[in-house]
Amino acid sequence: MDVPQRDYRIASIPGDGIGVDVVAEARKVLDRAAARYGFGLEWTEFDWSCERYSRTGTMMPEDGIERLSVFDAIFLGAVGFPGVPDHVSLWGLLIPVRRAFAQYVNLRPVRLLPGTSSVLKDRTAEELDMVIVRENSEGEYSELGGRHGSGHPGEFALQESVFTRVGVERIIRYAFELAGTRSGRLVSATKSNGIIHTMPFWDEIFAEVAADYPEVGAEQCHIDALAARMVQHPDRIDVVVGSNLFGDILSDLAAAITGGLGMAPSGNINPPGEYPSMFEAVHGSAPDIAGKGIANPVAQILAGAMMLEHLGEHAAARAVSGAVETALAAGEAATPDFGGHATTTESGTAIAEAVG
Repeated sequence: MDVPQRDYRIASIPGDGIGVDVVAEARKVLDRAAARYGFGLEWTEFDWSCERYSRTGTMMPEDGIERLSVFDAIFLGAVGFPGVPDHVSLWGLLIPVRRAFAQYVNLRPVRLLPGTSSVLKDRTAEELDMVIVRENSEGEYSELGGRHGSGHPGEFALQESVFTRVGVERIIRYAFELAGTRSGRLVSATKSNGIIHTMPFWDEIFAEVAADYPEVGAEQCHIDALAARMVQHPDRIDVVVGSNLFGDILSDLAAAITGGLGMAPSGNINPPGEYPSMFEAVHGSAPDIAGKGIANPVAQILAGAMMLEHLGEHAAARAVSGAVETALAAGEAATPDFGGHATTTESGTAIAEAVG
């Protein structure tokens, strides 16, 4: 008896700059994996971007969230372009999607891949393999606050952070669950010696949740000391959980020491699966090299592997990740940012062929 083919509806938002270039290559790889493993990816592309903002005054239409709600996942390229302030592009597209769909986990795996090297001397792939679990829906990235007395000597700006018990507990619990599937080591990024209200609150909830996971080695570490440890002793770090701001900073640092942002994928996850999750590369839109054929598609392709894993296509996800490693190890996928000579298209093609 034939097994019906599984089809997934994917919203593709290439965005700006090299986002367009790398999403095209990632889709090529993912389509190859889908064909090999017996499922379909039905892509619907949206032109939501800074270019659209320049034409219409909005990053996405008013019913954008409603239109995305029918999809199984969202595949996002990089967003940003000169002339459009970053806060406009961020708050006009990415953050509204994250919050409307309760994507409260920002998951950023970072590891040293074959054929690449770290800026940290003599560090191996076994020592550079960690996951940053970033709270993605509240914390320091809040709309509360404002600017007062504009243009006067006493002008000031006020920015409020929002930490709720529900929000803090669920991200910390997610991190403990993840650590239990890996090395059993978890460190919480804090700064309770300087931030007097929110960070002690975070620390107290971390300690409460830790009591439910005695098998996980848990510790708290001030973010400045943790950043230093990430550089000096990365082998002592496996899973890190942090607030929206701390997780954002630490994940970029982790990417920098494991090959760079061109290798760093991320997922904006709604763990219960009530809404679509969104997958993207960590890097920016790099408009100065857009269309030149030198952008590195690896981060976007690995974000695609994360999407397949989230959809339950575990074998296909492993095949895509393995294909990246195979092509990089063979030197066939290295773009100029890693000392290689492959174009964006050649890199994507080499990885797609390795899937098959």
